[in-house]
Amino acid sequence: MARAQAGDPDAFAELVEGHRRELELYCYRVLGSVQDAEDTVQETFLAAWKHFASFEVRSSVRTWLYRIATNRCLMALRSARRRQPAEVAVPIGPYPEPNATSDVMWLEPYPDLLLERIEDTAPGPDALFEAREAISLAFVAALQLLPPRQRAVLVLRDVLGFRAKEVAAMLDASEESVSSALKHARANLQSRLPRPADPPPASNSKTERAIIRRLVTAYEAGDVAALVGLLTEDVVVTAPLAAGQYVGPGAAERAFAAIFAQDRSYRLIDTRANGQPAFGVYVRDPATGVFHANGMMVVTLAGDRIQAMTRFDNSVIAKFGLPRRLS
Repeated sequence: MARAQAGDPDAFAELVEGHRRELELYCYRVLGSVQDAEDTVQETFLAAWKHFASFEVRSSVRTWLYRIATNRCLMALRSARRRQPAEVAVPIGPYPEPNATSDVMWLEPYPDLLLERIEDTAPGPDALFEAREAISLAFVAALQLLPPRQRAVLVLRDVLGFRAKEVAAMLDASEESVSSALKHARANLQSRLPRPADPPPASNSKTERAIIRRLVTAYEAGDVAALVGLLTEDVVVTAPLAAGQYVGPGAAERAFAAIFAQDRSYRLIDTRANGQPAFGVYVRDPATGVFHANGMMVVTLAGDRIQAMTRFDNSVIAKFGLPRRLS
């Protein structure tokens, strides 16, 4: 601490680098973007370095970093800053008319590979959500619909378990205002968070592996009927760049029919995102036989069925270490 406050960058790095990944995950939950989260944490470290000489050690370095990161996230949301994808895979279409609107217009999947690098920091006693639920795509999507301040308060209190007093200090607010924001955030979140009739199977369990095999086989064969047979009655399919969602097996069937029209061939490469099964999606070029990346798909399971299939464009492929093309 003394060396860092005296201007030693190596000492400063020793104090803060161990918190990078957990801060990135926190910022991702608030911002919904992996790239924005990484940029925000880098800004957090730069601000912390600039002001570290005046750090009075009234809290831990970790809590102080969360305070800076929270304010950086809120600034980003207030300015409506959003990174435009560098490369968007325009879907092969046209898609049929969606039968439901989509409220979340900006969201990226989070690679499980990054979750593995986070140090095991146990949440505080006030945490209400388990780690798996708090990183699920549905949870992060629901968070994006909350006002920015409610979003940050809920994650800090109910996911990370910070005390009300600590969160109030981070936001330069009273404990009463934090408690009020948390009350409204909980009510808003519960009204928007889907609750499956059956819990998802354990990661890498026999049940999960079985449904993944059936999904990959049906998708690569273009077997619409087999795909529909894997879905729950309340399934939600979100197609890339579509103006809405396809809710229910009937609407999903129409979307699948468009995806596999004209004998298009696809290949799925499995990975994991947000603690859930995910796939790099590749479409075959009939002229060369090469499969080109056509985005990503994250699957939400309920029991031994699929409750949601969410597609993303090519801008997220690199974060998962997936190739641009397959022979």
